[in-house]
Amino acid sequence: MSLMLSHRPAFTGRACSINTATSSPRVIYSTKVVMPGENSEEKCLEVHLATSDADRTLAGDLINRMYDWRGYGNCHAIPVSEYHSTFLANLDGRTVGTITLAVDAGEGLAADGIFRDEIATFRRVPGASVCELIKFAFDADMPSRKLLASLFHIVFIYGKRRHSCTDLFIEVNPRHRRFYEAMLGFQPVGPLKINPGVDAPSQLMWLKVSDIAARISAHAGRTDSVDSRSLYPLFLSQSDVSHVGHRLADDMNLADHMNV
Repeated sequence: MSLMLSHRPAFTGRACSINTATSSPRVIYSTKVVMPGENSEEKCLEVHLATSDADRTLAGDLINRMYDWRGYGNCHAIPVSEYHSTFLANLDGRTVGTITLAVDAGEGLAADGIFRDEIATFRRVPGASVCELIKFAFDADMPSRKLLASLFHIVFIYGKRRHSCTDLFIEVNPRHRRFYEAMLGFQPVGPLKINPGVDAPSQLMWLKVSDIAARISAHAGRTDSVDSRSLYPLFLSQSDVSHVGHRLADDMNLADHMNV
């Protein structure tokens, strides 16, 4: 199950242009985000693909800290395989967000554990390639919608280019359902079920990848919509997308070489 922490008021943040000259070679995307508060503190946001055990340890530590706080336990491991890609978001070097993209291969998806019948309906469509978002945690002390938007957009670019995903799923606690509906356009699929891994109710959510592309095209960079609950106006600009594509290509080659 994925965890969305949003106890503080949602904040858009003012993002500065991507800094391509000073970004570390391992960083996929880098920008400045102005945090809320009287001092309007500016922090450096960086997103990168986990390519080492150290990266996955950072992601796992955040997952377990956030999940344990919610009562979901603290023994959750980041999966390591060619079918899983984990991303981390840092603010001034501190890991504040992580999410893993899993593709339908090997033993299937994690959501198959309780939603196999529901997902099978989508698998039967000719040309379908299903995938899911798992191990999602976000530090509630860093309430930046720009950070969330950047992370989701980069995962979308990666999934589309590397795996040609057509249907995206995420398994969430029902109290977070409205967030995924309003922010990203996910739709609920099937009834609520109990996820034994966290001993909590779970809702399967679905989003067609082609609809994501259409929403990005229509809303990304539309500052007149920045107060909307949707994250799409805060997605990357076309120039940033081009830069991210080149960075992701380098990281994908590295991941292939390391068999991760």
